[in-house]
Amino acid sequence: FTITIISLLLSSASIALSDVVADGIVVQKTREASERGDDAIAGGLQSLCWGSAAIGAFISAYFSGSLLESMSPREVFGIASVLPLLVSGISFLMQEEPIGKKISNGDIQNGEVNDFEIEQAEATVGEQMSSLWAALRQPNIYKPVLFLFLWKATPTSDGAVLYFMTNDIGFGPEFLGRARLVTAASSLVGVFLYNQYLRRVPIKDVLFWTSIASVPLGLTQLLLISHYNRELGIPDGAFVFGDDVVFSILGEFAFLPTLVLAARLCPPGIEAVLFATLMSIYNGASTVGTEVGAALTKSLSVTETDFSNLALLTIICNVSSLLPLVFIGWLDGVGDESQEEMEAKGIDGFDKE
Repeated sequence: FTITIISLLLSSASIALSDVVADGIVVQKTREASERGDDAIAGGLQSLCWGSAAIGAFISAYFSGSLLESMSPREVFGIASVLPLLVSGISFLMQEEPIGKKISNGDIQNGEVNDFEIEQAEATVGEQMSSLWAALRQPNIYKPVLFLFLWKATPTSDGAVLYFMTNDIGFGPEFLGRARLVTAASSLVGVFLYNQYLRRVPIKDVLFWTSIASVPLGLTQLLLISHYNRELGIPDGAFVFGDDVVFSILGEFAFLPTLVLAARLCPPGIEAVLFATLMSIYNGASTVGTEVGAALTKSLSVTETDFSNLALLTIICNVSSLLPLVFIGWLDGVGDESQEEMEAKGIDGFDKE
C-alpha cells in the first residue's frame, strides 16, 4: 500500500510539473504571437491547447473503463505509463533559447569561467523570483488571484456521488468509462461554443453567470439521489449522461475565461513563471475544495454504504459555490474586458505599437 501511495504521489507530481511548464510555454508563445500582430494565434492558442486535451480525454475515456473489464489494474497502469514516456521524448524536439549563458560544472572546475560570470548566471533565477514576488504583491494581480482561489476552493461532493453511483445504483467501470467519453465530447462542444459566442462577453460576466447557473443545475443531482428521476421516467444512465453533458459544457465556459484572465495578469518578462504559479495556485485551490468536501462528507456521516445525508451534502456544496461571488469586485478592471477585446489590445492589456 505504501509503495502504491508513493508511486501515485511521484506520478502526480511529475504530471503537475510538466503541466505548469506547458502552461507557461503557452502564455509565452501567446505573447510572442501578439507582439508579431498574429491575433489569430494569440487569441486561439489557449482554446487550441485545451481543445486538444479534450480530444485526448475523448480518445482515452472509453478505454479507461472497458480495459478494466478484461485486464488487471496492473496491466492498465502499465499501458498508461507509456504515454508520459512519449511526452518526454517529444520534449527533446522543443527549441528553447536560454536566458543567460550556460555554465557547466566542468567549466567551473577547469577555471574557464570566473566568479562574476557564475554570479551573473545565478542572478537570473534570483531576479525572476524577485520579479515574481513583486508582481504577486500588486493589487491588480493578487486580488484576481485570490478570487480565483476562493472560486475554485469551494467544496465538492464528487467522491461521495461516485460511491453512490457505483454502490447504490450499481454502475460498473464500463459505464463510467462511457460517461467519461460523453464528458470529453461535451468539453469539445463547450470549447467550440465559448469561442463562437462567449469570447465577446466580459470575463467577469462569464464567471458570474456560470456560477449562478451551476447552482440549480447542480441541485438536479437530488433527483438522482432520491431516485425521483425514475418516477419521471428518466433512466439512471440517461440522467447521468445528460448531467455530464451540461456540466462539462458549463465547466468549459467557466474554465476558459480563467485561462485568459491568468494570461492577462502576467507582465512581460516573467509570463511563463507567473502563469505557472497561477495555475499551481488554481490547482491547489481545487485540492482544497476536494479536501473540504471530504471533511464535510465525514462530518455528515456519508460513507460508501450510507447515503442518507448525501442530499444535504449536495445542497451545501452547491450553495457554497455562490459565496466567492461576494468578492467578484476584485475582478474590476482586469475582468471587465472580453477575450476578443484583449486580443485587440494584446493579451497583456496594453495597446500594441
